[in-house]
Amino acid sequence: MRPDKGDLVFGIRPIMEAVNAGRTVEKVLVKKDLDGELYNELFDLLLQHNIPVSKVPIEKLNRVTSSNHQGVVAYMSPIEFAELEDLIPAILETGKVPLVLLLDQVSDVRNFGAIARSAECAGADAIIIPLQGSAQINADALKTSAGALNIIPVCRVKLLKYATLYLQQNGFQVVAATEKADASLYSVDLTIPTAIVMGAEDTGVSNEILKIANKRVKIPLVGKIDSLNVSVAASIMLFEAVRQRSLGSKS
Repeated sequence: MRPDKGDLVFGIRPIMEAVNAGRTVEKVLVKKDLDGELYNELFDLLLQHNIPVSKVPIEKLNRVTSSNHQGVVAYMSPIEFAELEDLIPAILETGKVPLVLLLDQVSDVRNFGAIARSAECAGADAIIIPLQGSAQINADALKTSAGALNIIPVCRVKLLKYATLYLQQNGFQVVAATEKADASLYSVDLTIPTAIVMGAEDTGVSNEILKIANKRVKIPLVGKIDSLNVSVAASIMLFEAVRQRSLGSKS
């Protein structure tokens, strides 16, 4: 999907001005081997603001825009990202039992949008994604989310491992969904503060996260196909938490 011109800022100085003005940048494409004092200044600024940078051939940039891009194109985000260290304490202060979702390299835009929709419907408090490797949050993602991405906070972190450890330090159990698990989803208590981890469409949750997760669970399947679409699997995980918490509130 070719972005609208309003989704793009191109040229080194215009991108620097956008970042300094507080606009939210989704990612920046940079021509391979681009160098120079002004570019280095831009790169340092992007690094300071944890903005993803991808080095690409000039042909890629020319396909994105025919304007004079100076070897640099920025995709602007339609949402504002929340800071993890600000959001989690605020969630805990509400007194409700928190539920957050971590997406480990989920890169398909429509899957991401569908997951956000399910997460908001399930009352999840936040979605946490890594800086690199996640789906672009663009107009297509917003549309697929049915507007949920305008409601549920999204945190973008440099390392998902850091976010996982931070959540554990703040009293969350981290439950990773993986077909490699022995335990069933339905055997785990989700009525306590929980962070659910869903993995990439092709490789699943990374071994790095699986090693530090408190629980590893699988969704029981009885058909001949041995896997679910990640957005469907995320919905099942989220609404099992809703079911358990609903039963607990009636007792």
